[in-house]
Amino acid sequence: MDIRFHTPLTPDEQRQLGLAEPQPISTADRVRYSEIDILQHVNNKAYLDWFEMSRVVHFNTLCLSHFEGHPEPRTVLRNANIHYVQEMHLGDIYVATSRIVSFRRTSYVLDQQIWSGGTLRCRMEGVMVLRHPEKDEGYPLPDSLISFLTTEEGARRDA
Repeated sequence: MDIRFHTPLTPDEQRQLGLAEPQPISTADRVRYSEIDILQHVNNKAYLDWFEMSRVVHFNTLCLSHFEGHPEPRTVLRNANIHYVQEMHLGDIYVATSRIVSFRRTSYVLDQQIWSGGTLRCRMEGVMVLRHPEKDEGYPLPDSLISFLTTEEGARRDA
């Protein structure tokens, strides 16, 4: 199988790389030497970089167009819960995924995963807050984005 790196994967490509359930955004890459620690496995910080890359691709690919005609919001990672499941090593091919699972008026919860060899290696749940670019206040999610999140990503509105 030819693997497309740094490009959103199709559902079929995701399945071929071991994901049981395709995600809205998934991108593949390979572990680099600079991401290895003294114990010869991936440094915990590398996972955070991979999650950030996936978050940016997710927002720019699926969410940003819903703000067309309005100022682009600032997106802020408010907090994150990370669960390291299984170590990874130099040269491993991995897939980073992102999916919005719930939302409120000016924020959403993003479920992110790292898969390699058909095995979940790391998972992060992050709360993203949208801020107005010119004011110090929250930026409401547009109705079109809310509709997209509920129908395409299966996200639910939190009370």
